[in-house]
Order: sequence, then C-alpha cells, then structure tokens
Amino acid sequence: MAGKLTAAQGTGILLVTANVGSLFEDPDNLQKTWLREFYQTVQTHKPHFLAVHCQEVGGKNYEASMSHVDSFVKELLSSDAMKEYNRARVYLDENYKSQEHFTALGSFYFIHDSLKNVHQFDFKAKKFKKVVGKETYSETLEGTPSLEKEKFPQDYFPECKWSRKGFIRTRWALADCAFDLVNIHLFHDASNLVAWEKSPSVYSGTRQKALGYVLDRITDQRHEKLPYFVFGDFNFRLDSKQVIESLCSTATLQTVRAADTNEVDKLIFRESDNDRKVVLQLEKKLFNYVNQDVFRENNGTSLLEYDKELSVFKDRLHELEISFPPSYPYSEDSSQGKQYMNTRCPAWCDRILLSPSARDLALKPENEEKSIVYDNIGPNVCMGDHKPVFLSFRITAGAGKCCQRGEKIFREAPL
Repeated sequence: MAGKLTAAQGTGILLVTANVGSLFEDPDNLQKTWLREFYQTVQTHKPHFLAVHCQEVGGKNYEASMSHVDSFVKELLSSDAMKEYNRARVYLDENYKSQEHFTALGSFYFIHDSLKNVHQFDFKAKKFKKVVGKETYSETLEGTPSLEKEKFPQDYFPECKWSRKGFIRTRWALADCAFDLVNIHLFHDASNLVAWEKSPSVYSGTRQKALGYVLDRITDQRHEKLPYFVFGDFNFRLDSKQVIESLCSTATLQTVRAADTNEVDKLIFRESDNDRKVVLQLEKKLFNYVNQDVFRENNGTSLLEYDKELSVFKDRLHELEISFPPSYPYSEDSSQGKQYMNTRCPAWCDRILLSPSARDLALKPENEEKSIVYDNIGPNVCMGDHKPVFLSFRITAGAGKCCQRGEKIFREAPL
C-alpha cells in the first residue's frame, strides 16, 4: 500500500472524522457500505499514519449495541485492507454507566509498517514512548496515561441531561515532528425554533464556549505547546435566522401556537402568490424546505456565507477550503445516498481544523497543492446521517523543525 519512505516523498497523513451513531442502529445495511468506502479512501491516499476520530460510538442505545461495537473494531483491526498497518492504538469510551464521564468517543490510530520510530506521549510520565504492536483501551479511559479525556460540565448545556459531549487528546511524534490530535464532539441544536430566534443562535454561543475551553486546555502550561489538529463533530450550524430569511425572502410567515401552552409550535413560510405554496415548515425537529437542491448544487457552497461559527476562532484555528456538501443530516435509508433528512437545516458539522503551526506542517510550500485533499467519504452512498470528512496531506522531513532525543520530549522550534 504505502511505499517505503523517502525524504522527498514525505510522510502521508490521513485524518478522518466520522459520527458513526447510525452504524449501530442498522449495522447489517450501513456498516458494510461504510467500511467499503472507508477502505477505498485509505487505498486511494495510502497514508503512513492514519487517525480516525469517531463520535457516538455505539449509537443511541449503547448497552444494546456493545457487540456491534466490538465487531466493528475487530473488523478494522484485522481486515485485509489494513494488513500493512502493523501498529495500532484504539481508544473507546465505553463507560456508558457513568453519566459524569461518558462521551461515546472512539479514537483509532494506524501506523504503516514502513514508518519507523513512531512515538506516543505518556501524559503521566511526561515523555514519549515508542509505539509497538496493536493495543485497544476501552471502558474507563480516565486512567489511561496515553490520552487526556474530558466531558464538558453539565452546566454548559443544561437542557440536555444526557449530553455525551467532550474531547479526547493524544500526542504523537513521527517524521521529526510532534503534534496533538484532538477528537471533539460539541453540542447540537436542540430545537430549530430556538435556533431561529436570534442571530447568532444561543446554541452557537454554547459551542463557542466549549470549543474555547478545549483550546485553552490543550495549550495550557501543563505540557509543551505543539501544533494541534482538532477534528470531530463540531455541530457547527448555518446561522438559522439568516439562512431562513434568505431561503424564504419573499415568503409570508404564519405562526402556529400550541393550544394548551400558547408556545410557538410551528412556523410556516408560504409564497405570497403561487397558491400560497409552503416554502418551509419549521418545528422543533422539523426543517422541511421545498427544494433540497440548494444544499447540493455546487456542493451547497453558496450557503457557506452563513457558516460563521469558526470566525470567532480565526486566529487560533485554520481550515482548508470546503468544497463538499453539508455533512449532516443525511437520510439513513440505505437507498438514499444523497438525500437529506428534513429534520435540520443541512450544515457542515464534521470538520478538520488546524492550529497555525499545524497548518504550517500540512501546507509546506514544497508540497504540491494536489497532495492536500479535504473532502467527504461516500458522497453517493448512505454512510448514516453524517458523511465522514477527511484531510490527506504529507509532512516533509524536518518540516516540524523538531528534534528527537531518545524518548525525551520533541521540541518545536519557534516559528
């Protein structure tokens, strides 16, 4: 698969983020397709180092899905497609009985047999250790020294008692440089009606607070500061108020209230003429817009102007240009690969973000532009309600301006 490394060729890195909740609701239909498309992506990009960050591992009913999780992990570790990856680390947060700790995050790391001297950081011992063999860590990850895991405090998102949102951080050293990889799952929009009330929405403020917390944690004084890649389900949404006003600019609004509480139950946007045809119907969990093509034409990029949640972090996080359609919420019907569900306004929830120094690693001037790809997986088939998103790039030798001294810390030189 991946050829022998040469200095000129560099080290191929593939980062993937995938909310896999749907796979455990309907494993017979969805898992085979998902794995086929995933292996195809690995085959195409031939990475030497592969990191897969999953959210919602086990789906909504973790207890019932445990056996499906085990078979999914076994398949990934033993499949023919991955046979040249002779080292692996798998971290599964399976501690679903602990409300205060459970995040349902899963982080998978695979190292090709041609890549020598890969080290992983031990956060307790505060030093790098050589990675050998394949190891899986599950259940209680709190005591695992090769990662840091936190669930967001309950008061960050009080309306959701069972929130599983949080992050897992690991630290790696390869090809003369070291970096952090952070698996993240931020808060969703609980109600379309609330999201529409103001711009930016209350939910966007909650996500901003949580992401700021993560960035502060991974750059605090406890450890050496290194380049970092944060990838996961950020749950970033388009600015609801603005996007609806744009989609329904000529429509008239009818408000339907619940008889018993007088609270707004439903918003109906109708065309002023044309038999007062319904353009959009909005409820707590319904976003039924008359023309889904707007989210698919030119990959929906005309709507990127309403994708604003990252702008607050523009000095701390960088993203490559998005040229794929909104990654959520796709139909979970296995025959509907390109259809969106009419539950939420489609949005780019699944992202791969880079710190300024990580961007410098991935976007070295000597790298050909075509060697960097930011895209989704399985565009034409059903992958569940989220399409996985990947970033493929190469690190050229010495790119990180880091040095290795045995198992001591790799230091990043000042940029």
